[in-house]
Amino acid sequence: MIAPTPTAKPEPLLPPAIPDDHAPFVPDQTPPTMIKSMTAFARETQSGDLGELVWELRSVNHRFLEPHIRLPEELRALETAVRERLAARLQRGKVDCGLRYSPAVGAIGSLRVNRPFVTQLIAAASEVGDMVGQLSQPDPLDLLRWPGALVEQDRDLDAVSAAALALLERAIDTLLATRAREGERLAILLRERCDRLQGSVARVRTRMPLVMEGVRRRLADRLAELRAELDPGRIEQEMALLAARLDVDEEMDRLEAHVAEVRDVLRRDEPVGRRLDFLMQELNREANTLGSKSADVETTREAVEMKVLIEQMREQVQNLE
Repeated sequence: MIAPTPTAKPEPLLPPAIPDDHAPFVPDQTPPTMIKSMTAFARETQSGDLGELVWELRSVNHRFLEPHIRLPEELRALETAVRERLAARLQRGKVDCGLRYSPAVGAIGSLRVNRPFVTQLIAAASEVGDMVGQLSQPDPLDLLRWPGALVEQDRDLDAVSAAALALLERAIDTLLATRAREGERLAILLRERCDRLQGSVARVRTRMPLVMEGVRRRLADRLAELRAELDPGRIEQEMALLAARLDVDEEMDRLEAHVAEVRDVLRRDEPVGRRLDFLMQELNREANTLGSKSADVETTREAVEMKVLIEQMREQVQNLE
């Protein structure tokens, strides 16, 4: 049997990152979860009496699960079983899955020439020689290099196949562990940006009464410059309409609700990439509306900062399963 080669233990998860000091609120203290990245690499090796098996798995982000499998010719029959095992344990990602098999000297069966096939090769070579006017005998070694010219006999691949599938399970374990570690790092970055985003919302909410008072004062000064008899009721009505156009309470409420939803999604032990991607779109929409309604330089600056944070989050979310 093939003896397993010891593998390194998974690295411990990183501690939660400390949010920026300027955020005027208590940072998120969510414990580590098991959301997974789609970017990972795994390599597992076994050596023994039957030879050496090496699995290499690489995964990157993709909308769906898309496996690309490369197997030795003698083990091509395993492709369906490999696809089933990948589909059973992975949800999303483009996965390159390759197996290398080097049989031991004693495990190689006897070889015989595939006479019907080689005879056809010789006949085809002679026919081509007649066509081009160059009659010559083909080199025997060149004939043996053709796939199928040699047939291996008396070789049982069942044990090798079973060992390869068992090793594949270990390789998937390693891949998932790497995905989990990378996913937790991404979750830490997302929580830290949620903290900063919520801090921006809090600062805008605190500043809005001052902004509205300033708008009201500037409008009153301009009306006073007209030096005309104006209806006070009409003035109040126009001020109320202006205040309604500049009011961003709903946008800030929705921003806070979406941030809370992001935090909740990050606590789930399930694939969350698509849901977070949708939330990034909603966050960006509210930040754009906040910026378009801004009547103050500081509010505009905060809206721009929000959009930068949301874009950073969106880039990280693309890698989550």
